[in-house]
Amino acid sequence: MKKIFFSVVALLFACGAGAQTVYDAVNIAQRDLNGTARFVGMGGAMGALGGDLSTMGTNPAGIGIYRSNDASVTFGYNINSTDANYQGNTFSNNKYRWSLDNAGFVYAMKIGNQTSLRYVNFGFSYNHSKSLYRNLTMSGLMGAVDNQYLSQVRLMEQQAVDYEQYLRLNYPSENPLKNLHSADIWNDTDAGWLGAMGYKGFLLDDELHAVVPDEVDAYFQSRERGGVDRYDFNVAFNFNDRIYLGATLGAYDVDYKKYALYDEDYGNGEGYSLESDNRIYGSGFDLKLGLIARPFEDSPLRIGLALHTPTWYNLTLQTGSVLNSDVFVNSDTQTDRYSANTFNDLNGPMERDFSLITPWVFNASLGYTVGSMLALGAEYEYEDYSSMKFKYPEGDEMAWETGEAKNCLKGTHTLRLGMEMRPVSHFALRAGYNYTTAAFNDNAIKALPINSINTDTEFCNTKSQNIATLGLGYRGKMFYADLAYKYSWQKADFYPFYNELNNDICSAPATKVDNKRSQVMLTLGVRF
Repeated sequence: MKKIFFSVVALLFACGAGAQTVYDAVNIAQRDLNGTARFVGMGGAMGALGGDLSTMGTNPAGIGIYRSNDASVTFGYNINSTDANYQGNTFSNNKYRWSLDNAGFVYAMKIGNQTSLRYVNFGFSYNHSKSLYRNLTMSGLMGAVDNQYLSQVRLMEQQAVDYEQYLRLNYPSENPLKNLHSADIWNDTDAGWLGAMGYKGFLLDDELHAVVPDEVDAYFQSRERGGVDRYDFNVAFNFNDRIYLGATLGAYDVDYKKYALYDEDYGNGEGYSLESDNRIYGSGFDLKLGLIARPFEDSPLRIGLALHTPTWYNLTLQTGSVLNSDVFVNSDTQTDRYSANTFNDLNGPMERDFSLITPWVFNASLGYTVGSMLALGAEYEYEDYSSMKFKYPEGDEMAWETGEAKNCLKGTHTLRLGMEMRPVSHFALRAGYNYTTAAFNDNAIKALPINSINTDTEFCNTKSQNIATLGLGYRGKMFYADLAYKYSWQKADFYPFYNELNNDICSAPATKVDNKRSQVMLTLGVRF
């Protein structure tokens, strides 16, 4: 784990109350392999081949390949499986759901054969860009480092002490303990909610030291729901059946919810539970530009290039937390129950607005056909997540969060391969494969600014992702139907929290997580 040093100076880099993390941002910014069943069956490697609704979201020039109108809808059935193993203790969670994955149309307008411009095509597509349906559970002893028990309470101490030091430097007349105990602390933009929770729950003493009486037996559970929907508006041009140009304006709708429960049991009758409810919602837009060229007139080879601008999101974080603790305060034999509830004190959740700017995307692709019998596609894509930026609604940069993106994230490389074979005229067989490198550095942690309103301290560093696909297709004179199966797998290291001990970042051993997803997709469409 990386070294990191905290002090009140950190507030200089967190001018407003911290409201979101790079882990939430990556969840929103990353995209699933999704779209029509034909597109998925070929692993999405159709950027240079074109001729499919879903290509307007990868290489917009692909819509220029059309010579007739097209309309289709795609349904899916999903099985999300998460296995979490902590030191031999394994928990499995499954989530099953139906989905509407894609719907859209293309209107092909023939200009003629007298000019170099042969077709001007228009398209619209709805796509379920990112699915965030996951359940995760882990449990076990957290252990100790240098004879100090690892505990989330140490993060509470860190925030509370930094808040105290900040007040003493800038507002000497303020009483930090009185402020932390007040119901108005949640509205104090200089205070972190986690530290206030610890003090209100008597998990910190009057000197704001963490009270961790014994080794921590931890339990964690989370539920994530929602995702990102994308609406693409496309125009594409066909020049001499050799050069294809396209542009897609994308509109995004975000609705992502996460509930997390973290519990510590000290084995002596003391302990606490901390629940957090988060929701991020809002909208965004981007622009995609694409080119497909057949460089050799007598060759079916196609070369594709595409550039995606960042997606500019205007988002709102809606959050609230509840802590319940059982600790020895007034008696050595009887524990007392204490609680802190932001929903009660604020009459509902807290809301904070912010802007997120995702990375640029660079895409290059190749396509090759052998008559109408075989189509081969390959794609490479690069996206640098460390370049993500966070901004306040007024437009000022959120320096802490943007800095954490640079510290924790890196560029990703994606390779897509796909093939379609037609053994008989009306039927097709398809297969595809995707590989995407990890977006997180190995030493990434979820560091919160000292005035953060987040109380969910867990973080999951995902590794590289693999996707394998298979597909079948039928083409009639007008009607067509496609079926695809997608299987994705991705490992991750999960931590319920980290501690800073002796100027070093420490944590319990990683919980080894296996994320797997199976998806069956059916597309029904007509070309006319």
